[in-house]
Amino acid sequence: MKGLPEDLPLGANGLESGRCRFRVWAPRRRRVEVHIVSPAERFVPLRAGERGYYEGTIEGVRPGAQYFYRLDGQVERPDPASRFQPRGVHGPSMVVDSDFPWADRCWFGLPLEEYVLYELHVGTFTVRGDFEAVIPHLDGLKELGVTALELMPVAQFPGSRNWGYDGVYPFSVQNSYGGPEGMKKLVNACHQKGLAVVLDVVYNHLGPEGNYLRDFGPYFTDRYRTPWGEAVNFDGPHSDEVRRFFVENALFWITDFHVDALRLDAIHAILDFSAEPFLQDLALAVKERAERLNRRVQLFAESDLNDTRPVRPQESGGFGLDAQWSDDFHHALHTLLTGEQAGYYGDFGKVQDLAKAWQSGYVYDGKYSSHRRRRHGTPSRQIPARRFIVFSQNHDQVGNRMLGERLSVLVPWEALKLAAGAVVLSPFIPLLFMGEEYGETAPFQYFISHSDPELAEAVRRGRREEFSAFQVQGEPPDPQSEETFRRCLLGHDHHGREEGRILREFYREALRLRRQLSPLAHLSKEHQEVLSLEKEGVLWARRWKEEEQVFLAFNFSPVRATVALPVPEGTWRKDLDSEGEEWKGKGGLIPDPLHSQGRVSLALHPRSFVLFSRVEEE
Repeated sequence: MKGLPEDLPLGANGLESGRCRFRVWAPRRRRVEVHIVSPAERFVPLRAGERGYYEGTIEGVRPGAQYFYRLDGQVERPDPASRFQPRGVHGPSMVVDSDFPWADRCWFGLPLEEYVLYELHVGTFTVRGDFEAVIPHLDGLKELGVTALELMPVAQFPGSRNWGYDGVYPFSVQNSYGGPEGMKKLVNACHQKGLAVVLDVVYNHLGPEGNYLRDFGPYFTDRYRTPWGEAVNFDGPHSDEVRRFFVENALFWITDFHVDALRLDAIHAILDFSAEPFLQDLALAVKERAERLNRRVQLFAESDLNDTRPVRPQESGGFGLDAQWSDDFHHALHTLLTGEQAGYYGDFGKVQDLAKAWQSGYVYDGKYSSHRRRRHGTPSRQIPARRFIVFSQNHDQVGNRMLGERLSVLVPWEALKLAAGAVVLSPFIPLLFMGEEYGETAPFQYFISHSDPELAEAVRRGRREEFSAFQVQGEPPDPQSEETFRRCLLGHDHHGREEGRILREFYREALRLRRQLSPLAHLSKEHQEVLSLEKEGVLWARRWKEEEQVFLAFNFSPVRATVALPVPEGTWRKDLDSEGEEWKGKGGLIPDPLHSQGRVSLALHPRSFVLFSRVEEE
């Protein structure tokens, strides 16, 4: 950050000879001391520096030592930049040994176009619920065709059960997941197997329990509000130091934990009207650090604004992020699969919506939204396809349903294969939500484990009000109950269930074709033609790279469809048919090979799709 020395990181940083350097920003305090609580109790004052920083080097403080900051001799708080909270959000911070036997010296990250994301929640992915328990599953994910694990937030949150968006110590790895050592072991194992690691970070708010930042300085502002409470102070007085805190956090994950990409949660709630926005500063700092480390590092954004600025280059007035989630793609696909029209789904439901998402990335690109009762979004046709991440399921779209149902319990078996094809064979970066590849039926419900009964009751009340506003009948599961959490544990039962095994093989084959067929591996909006046949419920897409071509035909209708399509002249080989007998289907209706004179008539089973590639004439 401009004007701040990079050689003085925040928090407790171990030095040689049993010394430790402490640095904290506390402009609201006249005096700051380090209270070493173990192994031997003592109080050591820090010296005041410029712009509200306090710092000092203390002898005899080694990794494992636990401490608080004592503020003005009155209150004691954990370190805002704590590296580990072994006793939870209210306990002392711990000095951590930064040394780790990394074995990834030859790992330089992945090109953006090669990302196939697999989003997982560490606590529910396995029964053990920690980082090291994920490692035995890496070979299977690699074999499936996944190239990157995306971890939901792991910053320290209250208790042991949480989605992670209630984190209050952005630098501290959740103790119940295995802490910093466990996370480094997982990242190291991923890199050794050729898998990238994406970490979901939350810079728009902090959780309510254990959030002591306001005791140190003006980290928050009352000028704005977010859906989760106070907004972070990114553009008011003292905001340079607040920005520094979060930029340093991003660099910390990239440098100390070798993370390959950060997923920035809900950037529409990062309220910043400065001339040089925080996200722009963040992108520049990350790019500079990546160059210094000689690694590819990506920044992915989540936003509900349908704004292209986050992924436009900074020289074109953008923030310079690498990609962002496309909720419009999900909504368009979900409504075709389920027929749901409640809430924001009311803006979707036509094949032409999904066709537009395939062509542009957004459906609402400045046009009127009935749900919002205003125009929404900006034109996105010129944004490269690799800048969009698409999915049929993710933690939000599953978990924010009252009962947390997955597609596997909402739609017929055939529709799960249809959803897989629409996402994996799209011209965008695909994301799978843990378990979808084998049709996991365990729900993903909202869960917490707050220690404050009043706060837990407030969360329960908020969930009831949220769903009553959507006129959803019934009582939401109790988020504080351990039973709610337990029912969300994945079964990993695809080996013992025929449909699960077949669906997983289907995903693997679709991902293999995505890699091996040049028109599918080439992420491009310009090298495709997309048609929607609304009456028949069919989406058709032709994609090409140089002389190679493929076409896909998706039937979202619950009845058989026969359609005439503009297939270029030549002989076409069937590469994938979701109704093939090998995929527990009814058998193909289309001949293989297919010969076209420029137009063909295709018969498609209900809720099915086919993929053909043109055979080069000898």
